[in-house]
Amino acid sequence: MAKASKSEKVVKPNVFMRIGLFIKQIIDELRKVVTPTAKELLGWAVAGLIFVLLLMALVTVMDFGLGKATLWMFG
Repeated sequence: MAKASKSEKVVKPNVFMRIGLFIKQIIDELRKVVTPTAKELLGWAVAGLIFVLLLMALVTVMDFGLGKATLWMFG
């Protein structure tokens, strides 16, 4: 393998050029974003609401059950 000579130095662009490139890349990525249709948005909102309600029910049942178990053991 040949070693790279010290005279071949990689030059980085200055800080303002790097910031400009970063902002340009952000804008390019944001152009790829597609907003959901109303039907898709409603579907995901309903799915999220159902998930939250199921978790609330699970936590409520666990709280009630563990409370009863604690009273039975120590009460």
